[in-house]
Amino acid sequence: MLQDRRAFLSSLGGAALVQRPAPSNIVVLFTDDHRFDMLSGLGHPDVKTPNLDRLMKRGVTFTHACTQGGPHGAICVPTRAQLMTGRSVFRANEFVMSRKGGPDPAVKTFPELLRAAGYETHGIGKWHNQPALYQRSFSSGGPIFLGGMSDHDKVPVHAYDAEGRYGKERVEIAKGFSSELFASAAVDFINGRGREAKPYLLYTAFTSPHDPRMAPGRFAGMYDPARVEMPPNFMASHPFDNGEMKVRDEMLAAHPRTEAEVRKHIAAYYGMVSEVDHQIGRIIDAVDRSPSGKNTYIVMAGDNGLAVGQHGLMGKQSLYDHSWRVPMIVSSPFAEGGRRCDSMCHIMDLCPTICRFAGIAPPEGIEAQGLELALRDEKRAVRKSIVAPYKDCQRALRTDEWKLILYNVNGVKTAQLFNVKKDPWEMTNLAEKQPKLVAKMKSELQAQLTAMGDRTVLDAAKWVV
Repeated sequence: MLQDRRAFLSSLGGAALVQRPAPSNIVVLFTDDHRFDMLSGLGHPDVKTPNLDRLMKRGVTFTHACTQGGPHGAICVPTRAQLMTGRSVFRANEFVMSRKGGPDPAVKTFPELLRAAGYETHGIGKWHNQPALYQRSFSSGGPIFLGGMSDHDKVPVHAYDAEGRYGKERVEIAKGFSSELFASAAVDFINGRGREAKPYLLYTAFTSPHDPRMAPGRFAGMYDPARVEMPPNFMASHPFDNGEMKVRDEMLAAHPRTEAEVRKHIAAYYGMVSEVDHQIGRIIDAVDRSPSGKNTYIVMAGDNGLAVGQHGLMGKQSLYDHSWRVPMIVSSPFAEGGRRCDSMCHIMDLCPTICRFAGIAPPEGIEAQGLELALRDEKRAVRKSIVAPYKDCQRALRTDEWKLILYNVNGVKTAQLFNVKKDPWEMTNLAEKQPKLVAKMKSELQAQLTAMGDRTVLDAAKWVV
């Protein structure tokens, strides 16, 4: 049975909260390769996101939400696993990538817990965390994209199968653009529910704005490359080998980068962002029209950021802010909106938060921090610092003021120290001028990495994953 929500409301307190009439619905919207600053509501000079902007006006925008890197180039896999389980990057990735009998049944996803508590859990779009785990998590759904990426007008999808049969022989190539396809399925699900239906979790994961950058219709030419503003940290080449200079994402533009080519990529990327924003607007509208719309949480986040020319990079396989920070908006029907929380937090912190929205206990063994206090008071800190690893070559620690990135590539160790308060574009490396601070942050970084299951010893000649 669904648990009583009054204890949850009592724990939150605050004058801005009101009594909820019934168990709440929860809508989770997850975008792909969506950089943290791709919100016009945060003051971006070019990109237009009117629907996410109106969601910002109804909720709390977490301006320093981050991914936690990953042990391989497909950052979206461990990020999605962190969201689902509330576990840090290595433990989450090991869980979903298990090859011995599938994911551990003792480790629960938040949709799995909501499903056991009486929610209808409906999954749409990109999964990328094994079919067996999808089947455990969702009681209905589809279309389901089990892969990592594809052309947006040729997405191979599965229909929901109650017995969990998702072999290659059951794949169909969907008609229509990916984000429209997934948004339409979400709208149909919301519209098909009656007033007396049990509460639901709707998880819609888009494959956009991930490349290929092929926005349809009016979005394709929405931004003129000649008029987009170039980032201050644009570089023709990254100043040194970061250990991932030839990954697929970095081959999307020629080396060295030219301003003309990067402008085209930026304009096309903005078109993709505005298109998926439009589709998200359709889902928000459907929620608002529904009988239970005033009793529905909407959570929006992205799986990782993207460089698109910053620091001479194109992809997300780095630990600069452009690659590890993501948009995150939490809209509660019981709290005042239009607020911003600048505290650092992780994607995994959404897991226990969503569980508590449903009035249930979060999964056991999690490392995530709930966001409830920050939702009540946006000045409350969620985390004082955050760390992230990438493969066996990059490790980083960030505080409110400072960021340390360490590299170990073919035995060559490099350190970058940025004062992110004064230098948010991460352009001036102060590592040589601040050796004591580097040493102090390195020690803290090592402690946090060890606590989260990273086997890397930063002083060792070779790092391990």
